[in-house]
Amino acid sequence: MTNSKDNDNASDHGTSTPTRLIVFGATGRVGGAVVAAARARGIEVTGVGRVDGEVTSAADVARLAAGHDAAVVSAYDAQAVPGEFFPAVARAMAAGLPEAGVRRLVSVGLASVLPTADGTLLMDTPGYPQEWLAFYVGHGAGDEALRAAAPEALDWVVLSPAGDFDHERVPGDADGYAYGPADADSRITLAGFAEAVLDEATAPTLHAVHAGVTETTTS
Repeated sequence: MTNSKDNDNASDHGTSTPTRLIVFGATGRVGGAVVAAARARGIEVTGVGRVDGEVTSAADVARLAAGHDAAVVSAYDAQAVPGEFFPAVARAMAAGLPEAGVRRLVSVGLASVLPTADGTLLMDTPGYPQEWLAFYVGHGAGDEALRAAAPEALDWVVLSPAGDFDHERVPGDADGYAYGPADADSRITLAGFAEAVLDEATAPTLHAVHAGVTETTTS
């Protein structure tokens, strides 16, 4: 599935129906990129960080999300145990967002726990770095916790780069993005990934899945 700058979905950016968006983890690189891209599109967006409330607290999530239509969560706590933190975030979102009347969630995940084209998880492929295995497994546990805890009232998707972020290319060089399996060689800029996140937050096409995102070019 592709989305280019020339197609209707990319040009409209889902803004035919105004969406009030909240971004949890707005002080991080990905969350900040999503907030910036939302503002550039004219989307009403609220960026929240740790000083505003705990992303692992359903009560805080509900309080902060009230009055919004969709949510993005890109949270990370370097001091927390990954296998505890990411499932706790997922459960807080699953409980707090519906309480606040938010129906759409885009959660930022990790490519390591995506299957490659042959079905092998990227983190299990030969030569893949294993020093952050606990982090990979924690993210995977978060995905599973969201799948298990999300009620029917919450329409969710997990998006991650299909491989990794490209911090060298100038944002805007790509023509669009595509969804696909994990690929260690795949790259996408923060800005390009933010566009995919916003498209799924404002005009959903994917539901109850974890999808990888990569940039597409015509050059």
